[in-house]
Amino acid sequence: MWRAAAKLAALTLGGAGAAAIVTSDDPSSTFKICTIVPLRLLRDSITAATMAFDYQYSLWGLKEGSIEWLRAKHEVHNRCAYRLQELCFRNGGIYIKLGQHIGQLEYVVPQEYVQTMRASMLKRCPVSSYDQVQNIFVKELGEPPEKIFAEFDPVPLASASLAQVHAARTHDGKKVAVKVQHTHLTDTAIADIATVDLIVNFLHWFFPGFDYRWLVDEIRESAPKELDFLFEARNSEKCLDNFRRLSPQMANSIYAPKVYWNLSTSRLLTMEFMDAAEITDVSAIQRLGIEPVDVSKLVSQAFAEMTFKHGFVHCDPHAANMMVRPLPSSKWNCFGKRKPQLILLDHGLYKELDFETKTNYAALWKALIFADVNAIKENSVKLGAGEDLYALFAGVLTMRPWSRVIDPSVDHLVLEGNDGDRSELQMYASQYFSQISELLSRLPRVILLMLKTNDCIRAVNHALRNKIRIGKRNPSLKICVASLKI
Repeated sequence: MWRAAAKLAALTLGGAGAAAIVTSDDPSSTFKICTIVPLRLLRDSITAATMAFDYQYSLWGLKEGSIEWLRAKHEVHNRCAYRLQELCFRNGGIYIKLGQHIGQLEYVVPQEYVQTMRASMLKRCPVSSYDQVQNIFVKELGEPPEKIFAEFDPVPLASASLAQVHAARTHDGKKVAVKVQHTHLTDTAIADIATVDLIVNFLHWFFPGFDYRWLVDEIRESAPKELDFLFEARNSEKCLDNFRRLSPQMANSIYAPKVYWNLSTSRLLTMEFMDAAEITDVSAIQRLGIEPVDVSKLVSQAFAEMTFKHGFVHCDPHAANMMVRPLPSSKWNCFGKRKPQLILLDHGLYKELDFETKTNYAALWKALIFADVNAIKENSVKLGAGEDLYALFAGVLTMRPWSRVIDPSVDHLVLEGNDGDRSELQMYASQYFSQISELLSRLPRVILLMLKTNDCIRAVNHALRNKIRIGKRNPSLKICVASLKI
């Protein structure tokens, strides 16, 4: 049968594909991969060409900056964002991850893309069948899940771009969460990244102002790490160890699920089951006797410690990756409230900041808080923004226009999060799109991920309380800056 399949592959895929199938230890999977990749490349090419034509045709003959041009640009952004969304869903895997990255880059990419991706990418992730889950278990641990565990729920609790999570119970009665990687991701990831790279380079060639090659570079570097669940497990333990060693004053307030190493591999991760509230579920948090504002402060302080003290930062802190529960050692106070404990999930994407980057980044935030123009420029240049785009970098980092960034008033960095603020930011993002694209191509990737992390934390804080005060929001920032002796 496989000899016939090999002949078919030779006709349809060429000699390289046929050779891969014939020599593979798993011809069925290899044949599937060799047929999937060309189809994805075809979809990519059609989508990219359609988007390029739509932009070119829709804006043809319109004066840049005119009302008609702005209206047409908004409409074509919406259409192309939808096309890109559908491409990500149809291709799955790394493409879903790409869409999620875009959805977290608010005011860095056109708002139409952010809103489209954010509204769907966390809700319509692929789900592997139970047969596929069983196959993963047999390949990784030698037996199906129903033999490895006393209980295993075949219906996943949740599904994300790279994996899905099942509830289970070990033979000694411990309830656990089992993260199972979607089928074929490790096999197709390299090809997927290559095809995405091809399309992004084509769009950059067609539209020189569209330069998001850095995003592909980041996914190319981070994807192999995120697909190795043992790497993720080690990150979670390192994160907790950093808090115990470097931030002992709040170590008990930060938690990550215990890893069951004997039941984990690069494609399976068995962890302690967490019975806690989602980080943005304000009603559930209040029912636990916890004040949402205390959760907001804890989230901000935790990430300030990671950034400015540890230099080892969780760079995917969206709402689905954080939970909260009462601090186990805390008691009810006289007001009927308890202290929160932050639970961090999904430790696949971390970045390390070297001492120079950490110092310059802390100095920049100190300058922003005190509206010190010279220090803002000096440290923005040190971080790679350049002398011509340092003001734009400060605006992207704080989500404030330059006039507000350098305002000496105490509340100059207040971000209300209302429609007026949002409209103002969208206007600036649209007005300076090409400059923002140039800025992003200059900045080191570690700083780009700090921008993404800031946006995630900002969104969580906004859900937890109405006003976000950047200076007060990061109470540990001044401590961290002082600790670096800046």
